[in-house]
Amino acid sequence: MRLIDDFLASIGRSVLALCQSVGHLTLFAALTISHVPRGPFYLRELGQQLLRIGYFSLPVVGLTALFTGGALALQIYSGGSRFNAEAAVPSIVAIGMVRELGPVLGGLMVAGRVSASIAAEIGTMRVTEQIDALTTLSTNPIKYLVVPRVVAATLSLPVLVAIGDIIGILGGYLVGIARLGFSGPAYIQNTVDFLEAGDVISGLWKAAAFGFIVALMGCYHGYNSGRGAQGVGQATTNAVVTASILILATNYVLTEVFFTT
Repeated sequence: MRLIDDFLASIGRSVLALCQSVGHLTLFAALTISHVPRGPFYLRELGQQLLRIGYFSLPVVGLTALFTGGALALQIYSGGSRFNAEAAVPSIVAIGMVRELGPVLGGLMVAGRVSASIAAEIGTMRVTEQIDALTTLSTNPIKYLVVPRVVAATLSLPVLVAIGDIIGILGGYLVGIARLGFSGPAYIQNTVDFLEAGDVISGLWKAAAFGFIVALMGCYHGYNSGRGAQGVGQATTNAVVTASILILATNYVLTEVFFTT
């Protein structure tokens, strides 16, 4: 009987800890959003974050999209050949990239790069008491550190995903004409005929949501980092893991919203 009580107690503690973490994260997100429309506006900091989060993430997003588009074309051709549906390769590659693979893979790659970087940077500032110094100087840490990063990521990721979609479709095109025997003009025409504006717009909305999640997780875990190098390392790991999980969960929810009739 004692073992059962201990087991149930451990479950209860875990559930309470989870609820507490969700509550803290919700309050942090609400506080961040409430500071976005209010001054002062740190435009220089915002510009630096746009450069670091957006421009410097372009190579990894572009390479990921290129090879994903090529591999997707090969897989669809291989599977479609069983049903004499090889001609569907261009349209499925385009729709798959702009609806799902572009936003999700772009979000995950940026999460691995940006969430870790933000968490390590802000966590180090917490350990070295720089955040406390900002408060002493009458500078709101949320306004100065968190808001520019969240806004920059939310604005940057749709642009990155749009470029990644183009590169991914290009990857499928190159594989299609070089390895699968498609005609270049026919491949492009098939892509244009079946790709709709709603497919692209839904992917960009997903990307904006993922950008918000990526920056928010990095800022939250860095801001609440434990003391010492171990605390910063744990914050970095937690930021990447939680951002990745939330991206996948949010992707399902948004897919239900956009494509369920």
